[in-house]
Amino acid sequence: MKPSFIQIGSRAVLILCGVLIGIEAVATDPARPNVVVFLADDAGWGDFSIHGNYQVETPHIDSLARQGVTIDRFYVCPVCSPTRAEFLTGRYHPQTGVYGVSTGQERMEPAERTIADAFQAAGYATGCFGKWHNGSQWPYHPIARGFDQYFGHTSGHWGEYFDAPLERNGRMERTSGYIVDVCTDEALAFIRRHGDGPFFCFIPFTTPHSPWAVPDEYWQRFRDKPITLRATQADLENEDHTRCALAMMENQDWNVGRVLKLLDQLEVADNTIVVYFSDNGPNSHRFNGGMKGRKGNTDEGGIRSPCFIRWPARLPAGHTVTQIAGGIDLLPTLTALAGIPRVGDLPLDGRDLSSLLLGEPIDWPDRKIFTTWAGRTSVRTQQHRMDQAGRLFDMLADPGQTKDIAKAEPEVAVRLRQAVQQWQKEMGIGKPLTPEQRRAVDPRPFDVGYPEFPITMLPARDGQPRGGVQRSAPAPNSSYFVDWTSLDDRLVWNVRVQTSGDYRVVIDYTCPVPDAGSLVELSFGDRRLTGRVEPGWDPPLYTNQDTLPRPPAESQMKEFRPLDLGTIPLESGTGELTLRALEIPGRYVMDVRRLTLTLQTEP
Repeated sequence: MKPSFIQIGSRAVLILCGVLIGIEAVATDPARPNVVVFLADDAGWGDFSIHGNYQVETPHIDSLARQGVTIDRFYVCPVCSPTRAEFLTGRYHPQTGVYGVSTGQERMEPAERTIADAFQAAGYATGCFGKWHNGSQWPYHPIARGFDQYFGHTSGHWGEYFDAPLERNGRMERTSGYIVDVCTDEALAFIRRHGDGPFFCFIPFTTPHSPWAVPDEYWQRFRDKPITLRATQADLENEDHTRCALAMMENQDWNVGRVLKLLDQLEVADNTIVVYFSDNGPNSHRFNGGMKGRKGNTDEGGIRSPCFIRWPARLPAGHTVTQIAGGIDLLPTLTALAGIPRVGDLPLDGRDLSSLLLGEPIDWPDRKIFTTWAGRTSVRTQQHRMDQAGRLFDMLADPGQTKDIAKAEPEVAVRLRQAVQQWQKEMGIGKPLTPEQRRAVDPRPFDVGYPEFPITMLPARDGQPRGGVQRSAPAPNSSYFVDWTSLDDRLVWNVRVQTSGDYRVVIDYTCPVPDAGSLVELSFGDRRLTGRVEPGWDPPLYTNQDTLPRPPAESQMKEFRPLDLGTIPLESGTGELTLRALEIPGRYVMDVRRLTLTLQTEP
């Protein structure tokens, strides 16, 4: 029996789906620990008071370090989606299919099995609340990757932080409040529902990623605050960006505190593993402990993340792990601590750190942790880092990477250079992508019409503008199509229809009121559907979103309205889903944020 959409959030149906793909559910063990994972978005190592930043107060996050274990040298990727893929799979991201942060390039291959798959198969309730950033459509959607429940945004960047439209298990809904508070509310509700455990709760925050938007009560604490602890490259620091990032961190810390308080109230804190880390270095030049680099860079400052793991029942309080580790290690570590098997048979790149966390005596051999992005690869050992240009640094004597010692230690330099070359070969990393390739939509088609998840959202991010149509800003995430004025213009999505049947088509649009009435056509193969763009709907751009001016690369947002175009029969297969205008009575057709197809019938 195929599960219906209504059933998809239930435990029974998801376990049934797991059996279909080779995962077997096991009986729930009440002694097994719950797991809560917090993932910050663009928080640098230096954004925490426990790391010496006296300009910010993060007492709740700091408490995880004081009451748990700190991994002192913990490495992630330079940007968001690769880190998330490595955490979810325990594998370096080039192997998972993730090679970009938007336009479908952020999607993990369906063959990858995730940490959520493992906990779900072990009988855990699983939920994800916040920024996903590893694919929006089934089989890349969180519900297809081991989560019973999902609430948040699957896009890498979201342009609305206040009263945002967010997704709940495939359906959009308008929320009320600040996005981090709202997603944390959903996580709290999930924990309350499953307080008798075991549960796996993933809370990937959206902050301090831009846009620079934070509740006013937090901004007022920082708006006139002198910035006296400066960035490594102080001349590049924008002090207002620093102030806003730190204000966001204090809001985030408050939300971490809300979750920790609930665990105490439910009397499950002792047997709950709580993890906190970030997905890359800071997204602006600000204090980062004197390290070189920031977000997008493969130097130490771009990829060193805080990592705190608390489990009062087993892990020693205040313990520090000095061995290097990374995001790839969390899957094997957390499954080992919980006593559950991983699922899938793809080889892991991460190591089980549980013995180090427990403080057990162990012979821990040195290792190499590789980082790559945009054609740049660096490698870290316990003592050294070789950067993307082949420069060698002694990170114990020179943590700021100020002196190249490649000539002074040629044997180490040759060994690490060869290791990078071999690793790149194993990962299939060839020539770096050109800027045009990085902006292009992934050639892998976007799937439509899985019966178990019949609603498929196709955002403008994943489409291709043709003719005179443009994106609302250079950053595709959270963008929409604009400048549609000609009969020669097209909006195109490369899709693979999984199930033949009738599909309800809804377009999220705006249109100047005098220009309403264009006749548009949606086509796929020899199938056609036409409809009028009406009524006119031309809301202003939001003025209540930003604390600081929005970066030019990011879209200014507005309220979009659904246009029900009707129903179109589609046959299974791959091709271009094309939206064009047949008549334009005014000067403009419409702006388009999203196309949603919902499977109505099956053969």
